[in-house]
Amino acid sequence: MSARSKARKRALDLIYASEMRDRSAIEALEEHSEDAQVNDYTGELVRGVVENRERIDEVIAQYARDWTMDRMPAVDRNVLRLGIYEILYVDDVPDAVAVSEALNLVRELSTDDSPSFVNGVLGNVVRHKAQLTA
Repeated sequence: MSARSKARKRALDLIYASEMRDRSAIEALEEHSEDAQVNDYTGELVRGVVENRERIDEVIAQYARDWTMDRMPAVDRNVLRLGIYEILYVDDVPDAVAVSEALNLVRELSTDDSPSFVNGVLGNVVRHKAQLTA
């Protein structure tokens, strides 16, 4: 597993756990950073998702047809947040890599239906990226 793949998994762990505990992912990141060495990319992802969460959630709601944010599995919701952040805000990660990494995470951590759902949402985000970033 590449360093960035590990960073994505760690960022997902922090964002997911923070949501479940109704606490700040930034605080969790800072606490974890004190106890263990945290990859810089993990920090970039966590901070980026937190700082852009309102817009990211709007994009999810726009493209997750027939699924409200509350209805989708929490892992899927947070993987989508990471994937959309990388697609829309991280220039040095190709869109195909962001989608592929998101799919790897949901294959490993979520339901059997999650990969097709996440792929559909992220595929639409990639197709409409120019409009979403205009």
